[in-house]
Amino acid sequence: MKQKLIISAIMLTFCITLYATDSGTCGENLTWELEDNGTLTISGNGDMYNYSSSYTSPWYYNRFSIKTIILNNSVTSIGTKAFYGCSNLTSITIPNSVTSIGDYAFYGCSRLTSITIPNSVTSIGGSAFEGCSSLTSITIPNSVTSIGGSAFLGCSSLSSVTIGNSVTSIGRSAFSGCSSLTSITIPNSVTRIGTEAFLGCSSLSSITIGNSVTSIEGSAFEGCSSLTSITIPNSVTIIVTDAFRNCTGLSSIIWNAEECTIPE
Repeated sequence: MKQKLIISAIMLTFCITLYATDSGTCGENLTWELEDNGTLTISGNGDMYNYSSSYTSPWYYNRFSIKTIILNNSVTSIGTKAFYGCSNLTSITIPNSVTSIGDYAFYGCSRLTSITIPNSVTSIGGSAFEGCSSLTSITIPNSVTSIGGSAFLGCSSLSSVTIGNSVTSIGRSAFSGCSSLTSITIPNSVTRIGTEAFLGCSSLSSITIGNSVTSIEGSAFEGCSSLTSITIPNSVTIIVTDAFRNCTGLSSIIWNAEECTIPE
């Protein structure tokens, strides 16, 4: 028994040493270093690696130590699940060289309060900011053409969102559960509002829908209980069942220049 305990202790020490690495590579031409003060710096040029599982990122076992992330000016992408579960992250600097933010890139970064997405970014992956419950505002620049499904799901403190004029579709559950969001303007570039896109946005009282939207999918605005009226542009040809389910404050919908009263 004593020998087993000694062997177990040696193995535990080995594992701790193995996962305590504070520098390495994270792309073909990228390196990273985590300082004692919690600053993670990524240097070099090119794309970050995409990680198939959250625990395969090289800093995963040090993720709770990460407070600040600095990406140098030649980093061109933020990889899939790159900063998954970095729950003590409070700030990040994204340079103008970055063109894409991968799926689940900042999933569960629950202390991140603000982030600036530069005009170089063209795509925001699915669940990229899911569970960033302290994020209060986001500006999606005109360079972004797609917002992935569940991109901001559960960002319960998000009260202000600006969507750029190049976004063509708002993915499934993109802003679902953003219960502090009070108003949204969907630009003319958007043609589709995905299923459950704004599900449970209970503080949402004002919606402006652009003139290019052709479909509003199922449960898109379900549970938006603060919404009292909405004008749907003539471009819309499809409103899927339950799009406005449980919008308990909604008394009228104006569509095709006619006002429809919602029965109680």
